[in-house]
Amino acid sequence: MISEERRDTDGGGVAGSTGLRLPLTREQLESAVAMSNFALTVGSLSDGHDQDGYSVCRKRVIGTIEDYSDYEAAHRSISNLIAKVNSANRCPASHSLTVARLCNHFEQRELGSTNLWRSYAAKKCYAVYLRRWIVPQWGDYELGNVKTIEVESWLRRLHLAKSSCAKIRNLMYVLFNHACRYELFDHNPISLVRQGSKRRTPPIVLTPVEINELLDQLALRERTVVLLAVSTGLRQSELFGLKWFDIDFELKTMSATRSIACGVVGPCKTESSQKPVPLDPHVADSLANWKASCRYRKPGDWVFASARHRGRTPYWGPAILRKYIQPVARQVGIEKWIGWHTFRHTYSTLLRSVGTEFKVMQELLRHSSFRSTLDIYTQAITPAKHAAHAPVMSLVFDSKPEFR
Repeated sequence: MISEERRDTDGGGVAGSTGLRLPLTREQLESAVAMSNFALTVGSLSDGHDQDGYSVCRKRVIGTIEDYSDYEAAHRSISNLIAKVNSANRCPASHSLTVARLCNHFEQRELGSTNLWRSYAAKKCYAVYLRRWIVPQWGDYELGNVKTIEVESWLRRLHLAKSSCAKIRNLMYVLFNHACRYELFDHNPISLVRQGSKRRTPPIVLTPVEINELLDQLALRERTVVLLAVSTGLRQSELFGLKWFDIDFELKTMSATRSIACGVVGPCKTESSQKPVPLDPHVADSLANWKASCRYRKPGDWVFASARHRGRTPYWGPAILRKYIQPVARQVGIEKWIGWHTFRHTYSTLLRSVGTEFKVMQELLRHSSFRSTLDIYTQAITPAKHAAHAPVMSLVFDSKPEFR
């Protein structure tokens, strides 16, 4: 507060007050410019007392009217003082707010059913990581006591894959960003936490021979879904979220406009995921044969509708994989562990092995960035590595001079 007090003309002390205890307006200050025996002070309305009962002055004289001739000059002079006072009282709620309470605040506002920013699968994954890892370790910590180095050391001690540790780190980053957004805290200590996400082993891919051996031994339903997965790279949630009107048999195209995870129908993972997908004639014929043999074939029916639920829901993907596809793979001698994402990795690697351009690969896999396409999904198969290596070495040895 800026106020004015009359100075004692004899001793220079404060002898009395004009009674202007409220913050001065521009008009009040300008009307007092001619009165040189006034001093400007900044402070509260009344002096306070400390815990021992002693009086504490909460006002400070900043100068006289001659020193500050206008309203802007006076406010400029106290701007640094106000910043210094407020710096000790920034976000007072953060001193008592614990990580557990912040997690509860985050779940109510970000993971609720009315929030459409994240998919159902992402919300469920976030909730599991919060309950399983973050709250047990950091729940009793106040936000100000969460330190960068402590979080980094804790992540290194976890017996988890690096990708899982990276997800925990990223969730904690989102958590503190949430606190800053709601003005519950003033900085994010996780922004400097280092955590890699490099895989321990490369993702599993199938060779063309293994794909043919697997397809030859599968029944029509499983053969159709595997052929569709390995020829389009659709994710599991998109495969079982297909309906018959999504498939255009004349144009040989397909649109993945929805996904289904844990029985909940929602949008696809990204906007790029909803782009049309081309269908090979062999895949279209297999889909036509499956449509002719299944009970639910109306345009609005699920492509892989469950007879047990009378077509109201599609088949449960993990059950199809566990009961039918994996046992057949072991029977034909495929020792690799096969998951639904194995077919997506295989499709990406086969695209690269035939020399597909990077931009076309990105569009076929419906990725939002090149990094996902190249760094995560694509692997060069061994024959392609040998083919690329041989010309390089031929340059070396062909140019070697002859010794006599």
